[in-house]
Amino acid sequence: MYNEASTLQASITRLRGYLDESFPFITVVTIADNGSTDGTGLVAQRLASTIDGVQALILARKGRGYALRTAWSASEAEVVAYMDVDLSTSLSALLPLVGSVLSGHSDLAVGTRLARGSRVVRGPRRELISRGYSHVVRLSLRSRVSDFQCGFKAIRRERALQILPLVDDDEWFFDTELIVTAERLGVRISETPVEWTDDPSSSVDIVHTALDDLHGIWRMARRREPGRWRAATPAVADAPSQASAEQLLSFAGVGILSTLSYLLLFAAAWSAFGPWLANAVALLFCTLVNTALHRSLAHRSPADKVGVTGLPSFVTVIAVLYGVSLLATTGAVAVANLLAGPSLVGDAFAASLACCVAALLRFSLLRGWAFRPSPPSPGPAPRL
Repeated sequence: MYNEASTLQASITRLRGYLDESFPFITVVTIADNGSTDGTGLVAQRLASTIDGVQALILARKGRGYALRTAWSASEAEVVAYMDVDLSTSLSALLPLVGSVLSGHSDLAVGTRLARGSRVVRGPRRELISRGYSHVVRLSLRSRVSDFQCGFKAIRRERALQILPLVDDDEWFFDTELIVTAERLGVRISETPVEWTDDPSSSVDIVHTALDDLHGIWRMARRREPGRWRAATPAVADAPSQASAEQLLSFAGVGILSTLSYLLLFAAAWSAFGPWLANAVALLFCTLVNTALHRSLAHRSPADKVGVTGLPSFVTVIAVLYGVSLLATTGAVAVANLLAGPSLVGDAFAASLACCVAALLRFSLLRGWAFRPSPPSPGPAPRL
């Protein structure tokens, strides 16, 4: 928690009461004060000294991932779990969550707000951001989990001690990296639908968190299978058409990922900056990532080696592609505002359609102008 001095006692009293009355396992509640500046640490220490089964962990450094890493590493419990201090997730889901791990059904249990059976109360902006982020992660990191950021998870401690050294992030991306790393290690993962009510007073900086999360996705995508874009067979006479087909699929995947990332950032910044600036900022970030990925794919293709003299600079490519996309999305948002008035859902829908159209034009520009393939080099002269 961070700066929760006014609400901490009520949450801990409620949680401890539920555990004592309804939970069949022995438990310890650890209050992880995440660098608070409002006296939360003093409240936590007082609660730990007056309520059985409560302990306080006072951390001077911020970071959700850092707090979980520290608390889980120091725990002696068979199963370690966590929940947000506002208890947004109904406690009725805690027993199925922990029971899944203790029964041996899974080693990591994840609460989900996005699967069938879950019930969620929150505004359209947070719903759009959450679902957009889930699709971005599932597509780019090939995950099967539906909800990565729900503050409700449990894991067998011995598994946690194996996975934690492989998780680099100490902030909000920690949850996503934990889950994806566990999947790559073959850890058994189960999902528990939850009832979840949004806390409107949450202090999370959504825009900053979204940018950090996208950076984390980019880092993990590059770490996995560095040669996955390379052709599996050596180039032969008909290799150019085969490589083009493979590259078309790769470029399509990048386009989908870029559009979802754009939608996530646009939704996160819409209320703070308005539709026009939110569109410009989200589009700039996604154009940079999109073009960098396309350049990487062009370099890695065995039949499309970039290296022809006269190709435009990377900055020029970025400027042209950004201008094309900005013109299309700005026009779409303007039409949406004219027809239905300003709204997040309407602006996001219109901008997404424009992004899809712009993606086709970007693909043509990238293949035919920015990263066009070099002509085949002449082979050695025949020996007479």
